[in-house]
Amino acid sequence: MKATMIHIGNFFFKYRNQAFPLIIVALFLMSPPPAEIGGSVTAERVKDVIALLVVFCGLALRATVIGYAYIQRGGLKKRVYASDLVTEGMFGVCRNPLYVGNMLVYAGVFLLHGNPVVVIVGIALFMFIYQCIVYAEEAFLEDKFGDAYRAYCADVPRWMLHFSNFAQATHGMVFNVKRVIAKDYSTVSAALLAVLLIEIYRVAGAANALPLPYISLLGLFIAVVGAATGMVSLLKKRGIFNDPKAIS
Repeated sequence: MKATMIHIGNFFFKYRNQAFPLIIVALFLMSPPPAEIGGSVTAERVKDVIALLVVFCGLALRATVIGYAYIQRGGLKKRVYASDLVTEGMFGVCRNPLYVGNMLVYAGVFLLHGNPVVVIVGIALFMFIYQCIVYAEEAFLEDKFGDAYRAYCADVPRWMLHFSNFAQATHGMVFNVKRVIAKDYSTVSAALLAVLLIEIYRVAGAANALPLPYISLLGLFIAVVGAATGMVSLLKKRGIFNDPKAIS
């Protein structure tokens, strides 16, 4: 079973940028978001607030990871690869903190959608995919780094966040805000666009038409996010963020 999961993990490691959006779109089209939970507007709003908080926590975790020790998760030629065993920063708190952050973002997006099928199937499917990817990475790292990696695994959990290790793991390190912006602006943009598009999807399917100003406001937010993303991309190309060399 684990060998099969490793093969699945290698596949999604290579094609996740194409596969993940397609999976999300397919789930969303399969089941439209409900206008309300059990007919309660209050319950729907509480659910939305919780979902947005989960998305924010995921983005905040990713920012914390990247700000202290960035690791190139793209591998080499879209294959699992690492030239060094990174154990400092948030990688001393959890072995896969970026993936935990990703899962929080995905979970928040699915919860914001609100359809029980999307929430359950979406979260379960992405948890399975990430576990497969992690198995593939672990097999590579154990083969390459041997006892050093096994010792690291014994000290640091795969998924849980041991914040008691944070002070020691980040000792002497400086949080790099510019690196966070340069490396994670596209993820933040994608998350914000997903939130706004889900709301538009819900509005479009609502029985009672919402005021035009609200729809226009959503469109304005999308335009602002798009413009901000383009601006950051341009500044990055001009070297404004002084992007440091990533650890691979």
